[in-house]
Amino acid sequence: MKVLVPVKRVIDYNVKIRVKADQTGVETANVKMSMNPFDEISVEEAIRMKEAGTASEVIVVSVGPQQCQETIRTALAMGADRGILVQTDVPAEPLAVAKILKVLVDREKPGLVIVGKQAIDDDSNQTGQMLAALLGWSQATFASKITLADGGAQVTREVDGGLETLKVTLPAVVTSDLRLNEPRYASLPNIMKAKKKPIDNTTPADLGVDVNPRLKTLKVVEPPKRQAGVKVETVAELVNKLRNEAKVI
Repeated sequence: MKVLVPVKRVIDYNVKIRVKADQTGVETANVKMSMNPFDEISVEEAIRMKEAGTASEVIVVSVGPQQCQETIRTALAMGADRGILVQTDVPAEPLAVAKILKVLVDREKPGLVIVGKQAIDDDSNQTGQMLAALLGWSQATFASKITLADGGAQVTREVDGGLETLKVTLPAVVTSDLRLNEPRYASLPNIMKAKKKPIDNTTPADLGVDVNPRLKTLKVVEPPKRQAGVKVETVAELVNKLRNEAKVI
């Protein structure tokens, strides 16, 4: 069974985000970029399936500029088999990515697609669900455990009230949550091997997908700075301030 994993190039989670002076977006020039953390978890889960013998091949896909090859190479160094870069300089929205992935799924015929539940740059949490709808496949979101058996997948997912366990038929789309696993570090030998692994290049136009944005960002602003606190002498004074100044009680 093939497993397909989309990966996205985002600003590294350790970087402090800065808004552009013209408020059209965030600053990305000379900023460290890395693989979206939830996608890294998805890659790790797919590789573990291959190591366990339940998956035969792990394919990673990235949609974005030429620099996304670095993100794909990271996944290949972790243990994925090959990559596909859908090259575009237009920022791809979730629906466009889902349409691209549908074409690639139809072409590659994977038995499972593991998607990060969301990207840390736009926090849309939409691509996996949209892809499942376009394909007409089973889906399980926010997975913290995946077990493959008897032609299906048993998925433990995180919900507001705790944990929920579902059984879905394959093929299926699963979105990974933070507690699914802890991604491995790529070893130096595997980093060297990854340089020889194949990456196919294509474009949205080659796949027949229109990626022109449907949404327009009007303005991006930083959140207001947090106000300094004050010390109070008594509980009564605290309650009074919460009731009459903060108006939270």
